[in-house]
Formats: sequence, C-alpha cells, structure tokens
Amino acid sequence: MSVNTSAARLTLASPADVLAAVPYLVGFHPSASLIVLGIVQNQVQLAARWNLPLPSQALLPLEPALTRERIEEVILIGYGDGPQVTPAIDQAGQLAARLGVQVGEALRCHGGRYWSYVCDLAQCCPPEGTPYDPATSRVAAEATVHGMVALPDRAALEGTLSPLTGPVRLSMRNATATAVAAVRSRFAKAADPDRFAREFVTQGLVRVRAALAVHAAGGRLDDAEAARLGLDLAVIRVRDEAWTLMDDSHAGLWRDLTRRLEPPFVPAVASLLAMSSWRTGDSVLAVIALERALAIDPSYSMANLLMHALQNLLAPTLLADRLPTPADLERTMGIPRASWLLPLFPLLDDPPDIPAPRTPAL
Repeated sequence: MSVNTSAARLTLASPADVLAAVPYLVGFHPSASLIVLGIVQNQVQLAARWNLPLPSQALLPLEPALTRERIEEVILIGYGDGPQVTPAIDQAGQLAARLGVQVGEALRCHGGRYWSYVCDLAQCCPPEGTPYDPATSRVAAEATVHGMVALPDRAALEGTLSPLTGPVRLSMRNATATAVAAVRSRFAKAADPDRFAREFVTQGLVRVRAALAVHAAGGRLDDAEAARLGLDLAVIRVRDEAWTLMDDSHAGLWRDLTRRLEPPFVPAVASLLAMSSWRTGDSVLAVIALERALAIDPSYSMANLLMHALQNLLAPTLLADRLPTPADLERTMGIPRASWLLPLFPLLDDPPDIPAPRTPAL
C-alpha cells in the first residue's frame, strides 16, 4: 500500500509501517485517538481522526464519506488502553461491514506496542503485543527526507499557529493602529461613500495579488503591508478574491498572517489558511486554523462553512470545484458600494485591543 501526499509517496508493507506513517498523515503523534484510513486501489484516499473515548454519534459522518469516496478497504488504529480503544474499533468495524467495506487491519497501540484485532496467530501477533518504534522506521526516514513533519502532539501543532509575541506583536499593534487611523480618516473625509468603497475594494484586490506575488517569490510582507492587508480582507469581496485564487502554495502566507495579525483581523486569514491546508490534505491544521477563527468570531460564515465540511469528512474538491473565478465575482457582485464595507466599520469605529499609534521619539 502507498500513501500519497503533496510531498511524497510512502510505501507501507507492514503494520509497523502504517503506524510510522500515521503521525505524518495527521501532523502529530496521536494519543487517545481513533484513526480511520480509507484505501482505494492500494492508496490512502481518506484519513480521519477522533478523540477517545468516542463521543456519541461521532462516526456518523464516516458512513457517507466511505460511500462518497468509494472506499474499498479501511485500516483502523486506536491509541490507548483496551477499554478505551476496543469499543471505538468495534463501532468503526461494524460500520465498515454494513457498507461492505473490508477491514484490512485493525490495531491498538499503547506503550510502544501494538495488537491486532484481525490476527490471532501468536507467531506474528503475540498476546503481549509487538514492539514498534515509529521514530526509527524506514517510513519515518522517508517522510523526513520529503519534508513531512510529525509534531509530538496536537498541542504542539496548535502552537505553530499561536499568535506571535514580544517585539513582533508590539510592532504589529502599532502598524495596525496606523492603518486603522489612516482608513478611518480617509472615510471621514470621503464625500461619496460609494466611491470610497470602489477605491477601497480596487486597491484591496491589488494588494491581495501583490501579497501572493511577494510570497511566491520567497518574500514576506512587512508589518505595514500585513496590517493593511488585514483591513482589506475584512471586506468579503477582497477576501473572496484570495479564496478564488487559492493555490496549494498559499498556505505559508496565510499561516504567517494568522500568527501576526491582531485578533480582530485573524478570522479571514485563518479561514484562508484552513482552505489552503485542507486542499493539501492537512485537515488537522485546517481544523486548528478554523478553531482560531471561530474563537475570535463564532459567527464568521466562511469558517463555519469550512468547519462543517471538515466535520463531515467532505473532500476539498467538492468545494474547490464550485468556487467562482475572480471574473465571476466581479460579474455577480457588480460595482463596489458602501454597504460592502459594513464588516469593516466596527473595526474602524472601535478597534479592540489596538492602541493608538505611537509618536516617534525625537
């Protein structure tokens, strides 16, 4: 069996190989988890994870996902002790059997050993379990060579999206306050709000494309550019421009801005990060990014839409194939008008947790 990722194809020839690959599929070394790998033509088509103990009805999205993806075989892996893992393995196995999907392997891992639920031969699956070490596996070495990363746990993965602190945070707060003050001043002086909206959106669309170009060239937005783009992306038309231009390589830009921007401006970039991560098969990082967005704004519609899709194990192509082009957006939405700026107004009127710009010391 092989595992396809955006970076590599890993060949898995044994249960130990599968266990070595799992941390690279989910981005961290699981614990107290149920992992379901869906196989099509000897390749992993679906990888899903649940916390253990398994919440009631947690596997409901799995049935339509197995059907939709035409999964031929599943591998079930539970991390934890027997009373915690066995009911979850049984539930997933019964679901697969009901759909006519073969359970190729079902494993329980705990304390550096694994046990098989489908093999009872003592010579290959002894009662005391089989020792394994994913860190020294050939698969782990191949994954590392290909640039794949498996962090120690989910908390470590969450830390890769935590807000930057120290001088970087102070600098971004100052840059954001300056950008907010400039836009507020321009709007206050605008004789025609609709004309101001047209200029704001037009310039925002240019800045989105410029930011993507800087990132593609290996550069990084400075604080002033990042702060100004944060304001631009608060407007749905500008954010959706970035969405429709989405490419697998954009995740780095949105990850950087998710960490750097002030909280009120994070939901848009975190949602864009979730979409770009989801496209590349990194569903766990996508969920973490959406958790960041929804913790700040629980009603943010793009984050809620993507979270619903991920919770229901939808393939990203189902959504990506339905995205409009920038030309479609322009044709459908028409000429920018002042009402488009409504999501921005609360940030301009009362930007939370953003101090006034500092006057440079003489």
